[in-house]
Amino acid sequence: MRVVSICPSNTEIVEYLGKTDELVGRDNFSDWPAEVLDLPKVGPDLSINMDKVEELNPDIVLASLSVPGMEKNIEALDRKGLPYIILNPNSLDEIADDIAKVGKALGEKQLGLDKAKKFRDEVTAYRQQADMRENKPSLYWEWWPKPVFTPGSVNWLTEISNLAGARNIFDTEDVASVQTDWSDVYQRDPDHICMVWVGVKESKMKPELVMKRPGWHEMKAIQEEKIHVLEESLYCRPSPRLLEGLRKLVSILENSP
Repeated sequence: MRVVSICPSNTEIVEYLGKTDELVGRDNFSDWPAEVLDLPKVGPDLSINMDKVEELNPDIVLASLSVPGMEKNIEALDRKGLPYIILNPNSLDEIADDIAKVGKALGEKQLGLDKAKKFRDEVTAYRQQADMRENKPSLYWEWWPKPVFTPGSVNWLTEISNLAGARNIFDTEDVASVQTDWSDVYQRDPDHICMVWVGVKESKMKPELVMKRPGWHEMKAIQEEKIHVLEESLYCRPSPRLLEGLRKLVSILENSP
């Protein structure tokens, strides 16, 4: 198979299936695993160069609608007549479905089903552990600082929070993404602040700027120094690597005083 992935989470699903050797191209933001870095790049995920994709003569293109604006890529694929599948999961169960879907698209249906089951089994194990925890700290996930964007209940980070034995303070909002303001976050007063600014490396995120927001010095998370700069790649992509992020989050919460 000749496979082109035009979204980082899709590339990571291919890795989970152990099929990175079938990748012949990737979007500019696919940066994991390391072996894909030498593949031809076909552009940023919101403006894929379909001429480059076509030149790679793919048997299948793994497309996505996980970010607003990706619809243009689907339209371009249709114009070129290139074979593709679309992935757009919002939940861990849907990620498992997509693992099976990609396996089938690569001609490895049973492998896809087996890997999907492995993923679901690990989620179940974490859920059982979380159910045994009595104290559930509250988490504020910051996708973007101004205007504030944060995950609502219809997003995998609410599930990740629950599986870590905690809860997302915006799980009250029945949407995938919530746009709000600093005052709203202040009123909800989370136990922990998790900084995962989309598209921003950890070295560029400054917790001290968060601490200077109006009134925030009164918040529990800031008074107790529970601001965590986390890898965007482990929490903001709907891929199996979310479980790696979950393991890290569990460790952080277990080691917090």
